[in-house]
Amino acid sequence: MKERRAFLWLVILLLAVNGLAFAQGSKKETQLKTVRGNVNDSGEKPIPNAVVFLKNLRTNSVLSHFSDDQGNYRFTGLDPNVDYEIYAEFDGQKSSSRTVSSLDSRRDMTLNLKVDRKKN
Repeated sequence: MKERRAFLWLVILLLAVNGLAFAQGSKKETQLKTVRGNVNDSGEKPIPNAVVFLKNLRTNSVLSHFSDDQGNYRFTGLDPNVDYEIYAEFDGQKSSSRTVSSLDSRRDMTLNLKVDRKKN
């Protein structure tokens, strides 16, 4: 009887440890990605209120944010298994497009975007 009880406790313990290991493994898989940076002109001056576009290349959905007073932008909660395209627009001018690759394992990426301002 004691052997049977000890065996049952051992099985319960192994199942509990296995469940904890599984939960931690799935937590690592669901870590989301953040992309941040700033929007500058060709003279490296920050551009406030530039529109930054982030396109999901799997679904073609587009998110947009305005850069803040220092030209900073940030997109959070991005699926790490998806490729994205990012670019900025200001006053009719557009930066070159940059790619956020799902193959890049960094969870926090910095991509600075450069927009040439119109000459008056």
